[in-house]
Amino acid sequence: MIKNEDLDLLVFNALSFGTAVMLGAFVYFLTQISSVSKKYRSSIAASALVVGIAGYHYYRIWSDWKVGEVNEGYRYADWLITVPLLIVELLIVLGTSPERRRKLMTTLVPATVLMVGLGYPGEVSTEDGTKWTFWILAMIPFIYILYTLVGELKEAKGRESASISGLINSATKILLVTWLVYPITYLFPVFFEYPHDGAETARQLGYTIADITAKAGYGLAVLAIAKARSASEPS
Repeated sequence: MIKNEDLDLLVFNALSFGTAVMLGAFVYFLTQISSVSKKYRSSIAASALVVGIAGYHYYRIWSDWKVGEVNEGYRYADWLITVPLLIVELLIVLGTSPERRRKLMTTLVPATVLMVGLGYPGEVSTEDGTKWTFWILAMIPFIYILYTLVGELKEAKGRESASISGLINSATKILLVTWLVYPITYLFPVFFEYPHDGAETARQLGYTIADITAKAGYGLAVLAIAKARSASEPS
């Protein structure tokens, strides 16, 4: 399946780097749990869990790539667990009321599961029509999730101090930029004639870069918000 040795090595190194980043971030987030107030520690624990799960799946993807195989089931199993956790970790540090948080979780978590589940059949299909069909279906919950989260981030930004508002603004940018990479990367095999080494390379690199930013990078942004909020609140 993997024909071009240079492209093969490029993806191999990227997956290796992704594995190292995720596992390194896992250890780092574990060491940071006690650095924030108790009310925010579950958010940092969720960040650690996200990158820990991602690190395991990246190791499996990397190991398969070494022997010339690609199993997208690992990536989707990862997303099925970690995407809901990304939402949970964010809602905890935004300072939303418990009632509002519960309401958001009851709608956003099922939406993430639906989004990932709808994406998988198109991901593994070699037919452009099938890919487009499931891409469109998966984009419905995707747009809902993104619209809702950006709204919550803007609302939280408006009620915080300038320093915390700036951190929330940074988290919003990370959320928007990285999440928009996924649906574009999904369609790389459609843009190139199948099978195509360049399409597979672009897909693997796109997902890896987006995952590192959306999980490890986003976790750092959430940690910064949690630390700032902890410092500004009475102990």
